[in-house]
Amino acid sequence: MTRTTAPLRSTYPRLTRAVQTPAKITAGIGDHILFYGRAIAAVPYAAAHYRREVVRLIAEISMGAGTLAMIGGTVVIVGFLTLATGGVLAIQGYSSLGNIGIEALTGFLAAFINVRISAPIVAGIGLAATFGAGVTAQLGAMRINEEIDALESMGIRSVEYLVSTRIAAGMLAITPLYAIAVILSFVASQFTTVVLLGQSGGLYNHYFDTFLNPIDLLWSFLEAVLMALAILLLHTYYGFFAGGGPAGVGVAVGNAVRTSLIVVVSITLLISLAIYGSNGNFNLSG
Repeated sequence: MTRTTAPLRSTYPRLTRAVQTPAKITAGIGDHILFYGRAIAAVPYAAAHYRREVVRLIAEISMGAGTLAMIGGTVVIVGFLTLATGGVLAIQGYSSLGNIGIEALTGFLAAFINVRISAPIVAGIGLAATFGAGVTAQLGAMRINEEIDALESMGIRSVEYLVSTRIAAGMLAITPLYAIAVILSFVASQFTTVVLLGQSGGLYNHYFDTFLNPIDLLWSFLEAVLMALAILLLHTYYGFFAGGGPAGVGVAVGNAVRTSLIVVVSITLLISLAIYGSNGNFNLSG
């Protein structure tokens, strides 16, 4: 087999790569699926046997660890991003609607766009940039330092201890974290419109309350949960199988962040099409 493939590889390198690429892609997808299935299936085991580790990871997800505590934690980063997004939405909405004389509908934009689009995407990006990247770097460093091999040599299930615990912690932390993100986006939009731009508070609250649909909030939370699960699975995979020394860990972090950003936008698109693609669940009235 070696005698046959070696001349072909040297004589027709492009053809050989073109033939091997589909097989490599298929094998990579299979590796991802097997890893994700094992990690998700082991979440109950990890929650039952590694409760202390899950609690530690929840604190690390929320507030950060070490020198980044209280400054670079996921809550702080996501909160700042949603605050900025809500403020920009209010400024742009008030200015654009004012050009046609309907700036009173700024509250409608805050209730509509924050819930359906901006808050889920911003929360997903913040989670990928903070906890997701940190997970990839942690697991990658453990892999190149042979710490994962050491755990397995001691009889500790590495996937359950390192991956499933992080998935369980992320699923427990995403609901209050996303609730904070949505609330801050609402507060930023209202503060910017009422206090900075001078619109009547009663007028803003009227249109905001009229167009804020509780069902949309539930779908938004479901979207955030799916994003968090996808981000955690991707980042743990790239970190768990990192290689090539410290440079390889950096490459793994970059690949994981790029992939998770694509996944965040794709999940938003697919869920929006599935939920709002037929009728939009929207009535312009009030």
